[in-house]
Amino acid sequence: MQKIHTEQAPAAIGPYSQAIRTGNLLFTSGQIPIDPATGNVVEGGIKEQAEQICKNLKAVLEAAGTSLGKVVKTTCFLADMGDFAPFNEVYGKYFPEKPARSCVAVRALPKNVLAEVECIAEL
Repeated sequence: MQKIHTEQAPAAIGPYSQAIRTGNLLFTSGQIPIDPATGNVVEGGIKEQAEQICKNLKAVLEAAGTSLGKVVKTTCFLADMGDFAPFNEVYGKYFPEKPARSCVAVRALPKNVLAEVECIAEL
């Protein structure tokens, strides 16, 4: 296993790695809408947060030598299912290959963000 780290995505806020590469797969940790330049949650609603999450995932994937187009599965966590449609609007721009996906509502997320996304990608 190989740990993946990039300064282009937020540092882990706990005892975990941004991603782990094993075999021909990459498993990312969940990304939340933290701006890696400031370390702060981005301002705005679900669309702004989803945008930052996707940018963070893209950076982690690229640091491992893969891309959003190689993602085979995502798991999306939403603090409010009422945000499902606007979240999908942004998500769809970043995942045009339409990987397999699970999307669930959760009671709360770290730093009280509105969404979190993790993925599995082919290398």
